[in-house]
Amino acid sequence: MYMKRVIGIVEDEKDLNELVKRYLEKEGYEVRSYLTFDEASLHTSDDDIHLWILDIMLGNKSGFDLIEEIRMNDPDVPVIFMSARDKEFDRIIGLEKGSDDYITKPFSPKELVLRVNNLIRRIYRDDARKVVVDGYEIDEAKRVVRSGDSEIELTTKEFDLLMLFVNNRGTAFPREQILEKVWEANYYGSDRVVDDTLRRLRRKMPNLSIHTIYGFGYRLG
Repeated sequence: MYMKRVIGIVEDEKDLNELVKRYLEKEGYEVRSYLTFDEASLHTSDDDIHLWILDIMLGNKSGFDLIEEIRMNDPDVPVIFMSARDKEFDRIIGLEKGSDDYITKPFSPKELVLRVNNLIRRIYRDDARKVVVDGYEIDEAKRVVRSGDSEIELTTKEFDLLMLFVNNRGTAFPREQILEKVWEANYYGSDRVVDDTLRRLRRKMPNLSIHTIYGFGYRLG
């Protein structure tokens, strides 16, 4: 499974909190959501949260107070501020307090997810693309697969096919779509190349839970 990144959300509008949580979970993050300043304050020293999303207005307290608590524990953890007020003043204070980004309500949850992805990639660049799937450690940046201490030799297409499934775990792909995504549009051969490559991949990685969906295609997990 993925080495999940943990996101802390502090937002007192319950519906917005839930919406953001749902979008981030769909993206593969573990999300811990808090509705009040006091609730979040109990967790500002949690050292397993990789990124915070803070509403500026939190009753009689503010996200500015919260970031100070977070920064006392971890000066480097990324923080995104959300605010209903598009005021340059808020933005400047946010940056002075050490926030990494600022988004004004109303916003598209997809835009927030993109900003989160970009920050996570930038801050955790070294290990952001290491995942563990079915006992195999996969380093996408180095294109290396390990089982225990030994490296598994994969061809370029075997690795590309593997990453298509890993990055879309639970999604079923028909052969034509796999062909298009891995071999690209200019490939004119038979779609049997998908079956052949997958057969080799399964032989090299026997614990990989890629399922055949008869009459359709394949799915990981």
